[in-house]
Amino acid sequence: MDSKLQIISGRFHGRKLYLPDGARPTQNRARAALFNMIGANLFNPCDEFVVWDAFAGSGAFGIECLSRYPNARAIFTDVSLKSIETVRKNLALLNIGASATTELVDANMAVKKYAGVADLIFVDAPYDAADLGASFVRAVTRRVRTRTFLVWEQESTNFTPPPHGWEILRDKTYGRARFLIMQRCDE
Repeated sequence: MDSKLQIISGRFHGRKLYLPDGARPTQNRARAALFNMIGANLFNPCDEFVVWDAFAGSGAFGIECLSRYPNARAIFTDVSLKSIETVRKNLALLNIGASATTELVDANMAVKKYAGVADLIFVDAPYDAADLGASFVRAVTRRVRTRTFLVWEQESTNFTPPPHGWEILRDKTYGRARFLIMQRCDE
């Protein structure tokens, strides 16, 4: 495997992941910093929770959660068949497919199905389609439960503020990537 993308921590620490062609993966260093910010602040490692990697690509965000949190379940959605095939290949490589659901679907079309069950949602839409990520966040805002966490990666030079109803817990920029760690609050 020629990939530099790898699991940062947990039971699969250091394992490399396959990448779909044309992917723009979040740098290992930025993902490490992001997960350090999330740390035990969001979830106790023993808790059961569901993570939704909405624009999955390689599945690195969701797989990192499966590596770190033994009771996590992950949902991976992507509109690209190559991406979903890559996620499935990465899950098989680590023998963790039983902890995951993969679906070839546009994330915006999957909001009704998955937003209400997810405890943590990763939003990493393509940078050249910033409006796609923003429309997704608006859609999930109406469907998620109070206290749901959302990590929204945006291009740092093209910031879109979150809609009303989200509390920004952290706002951090690493190179081209700007991460908003948010929690759905009562209105």
